[in-house]
Formats: sequence, structure tokens, C-alpha cells
Amino acid sequence: MSAVTSDESGVTELPSVLRPYGDQTGDGMVQVSFTLPMPNGKRAEGAALQLASRMGIEPALVVHAKAIGEGFTFFVVYGPVKHLVEPGLVEVVEREFPLLSGKEINTAIKRHLRRKLVVVGACIGTDAHTVGIDAILNIKGFAGEKGLEYHREVKVVNLGAQVLIPELVERAREEKADAVLVSQVVTQRDAHISNTTAMSAAFREAFPAGKVPLLVVGGPRFEEGSAGSLGVDRIFGRGTTPGEVASYLVHALVPQASVSRQSKGA
Repeated sequence: MSAVTSDESGVTELPSVLRPYGDQTGDGMVQVSFTLPMPNGKRAEGAALQLASRMGIEPALVVHAKAIGEGFTFFVVYGPVKHLVEPGLVEVVEREFPLLSGKEINTAIKRHLRRKLVVVGACIGTDAHTVGIDAILNIKGFAGEKGLEYHREVKVVNLGAQVLIPELVERAREEKADAVLVSQVVTQRDAHISNTTAMSAAFREAFPAGKVPLLVVGGPRFEEGSAGSLGVDRIFGRGTTPGEVASYLVHALVPQASVSRQSKGA
């Protein structure tokens, strides 16, 4: 198993197979955490080691065990695995649109859409975590980038937290929304999946074919590449910046702008 190298152009070349790194390169050491519904004690630690062994971590060491309520124990287990990682077989979703500056975003919308681009955003269901949606929509933004409200050619309607899906659909209709942005942080029992599929179904039922607003969802637990199965147009994961979202909206809703930008950069 060779080490990471760089070619003459400076591009990083990964070996065909990799092992996890703990104390020494290639030692295969990993650290995992989990909770068992057992009172803290020797039997619970034995059960944790049994689970680790069946996960392929052997020999395993319980490095942390703490009761987290009556009948539950949280564990951190450390040990080696024999599994290999093959980087060449990893599939990722590449960004298919250029990142635009604030000026380019405003110019593209004004020149090609000839009206303000309307975005309605919300956290749906019982989700009260507005940090994500606010980071994208509010003018203060995130990671040094201004939110969508900063762009003079974008009209933002932020509905906030715990918005019912029928309310979101109705408000999107009233505002004649071009895009609907939904943030889902609560993931217990896959609530983000069920909420998203219910939301997409509601929009497709309420709007004529071809008239459904662009449906965009974001959150830390969504899988890349699952947009189609969830019935939405785009999924953004953790670390997404307002500039990425704004650039995607221009790419998807103002296609002439994407073509002209690519021609200019060619």
C-alpha cells in the first residue's frame, strides 16, 4: 500500500487501497461511539466489545463508558479493522455549475430573468433549527458570504421554523416562488426523509406539471445523489455556503446566464 503522492502538475494521487490511520500509518485503527440500552457496568462493557467484534473491530478496547440515563450507556471503542478503502471506487456528486460573484448573480437575473428571482424558505414539520436556513437566506450569511437577502435581484421570504407543508405550498403559490428552500436538521426516525418526500409530493399535487417551483433541501444527514428518490431538484449538505446556493439557483433558473458565463470563461 503506497503513500499519497503528487504528480508533476501538483495533483494529488491516492493509492489504490487505503487503511484507516490511528497511531501509525496503515495500522487500521478506528474509534467508534454508540449507545446500548443497558445499565453501565461490566456486562454492558462486555456487550460493547461483542458488538465491536461483530463490526470487525478486533481486538477492541472500551476507552469510555458513561451512563446517560436509567438503563442506557454511551461507549467509545477503539481498535483495528482489517477492511480496506478503495478511493477509485468512491462516487461523488460533482458541482456542475460555476460559482458566481454577487455582481454576476444580480446581473444574470436582471439581464435574463428581467424580474426579481423569488425564493421562499422554511424549516418544515417539527424542525425548529433555523440556523441552517438563516445562514443561507439572511443577509448576515455564513462563512464570510452574504445570504440571499444581500442580492438586490433576489426576493427572499423566510417563513422560519415548524412550518406546515400546506402553509409552505400556499405561500409559495402566493409569492409566485421560483424556488423553495427547505432545511431539515431533525433526523430522528428519518424525519428529514419523510418530511421531504411529503413536501415534494404536495408541491407536485398542487402545481401543474412544469410549473412546480425548484425544490431545494439541505441538512447534515441527506445523502448526496438522493435528490431524485426524494422528489426534489437539489440536495445541499453540511458546509454549503450562500454563494453556492445562489449560483445554483442562477444555473437552474436562468440557463442563459450559465451558457454566457461558460462561454466567457472558455
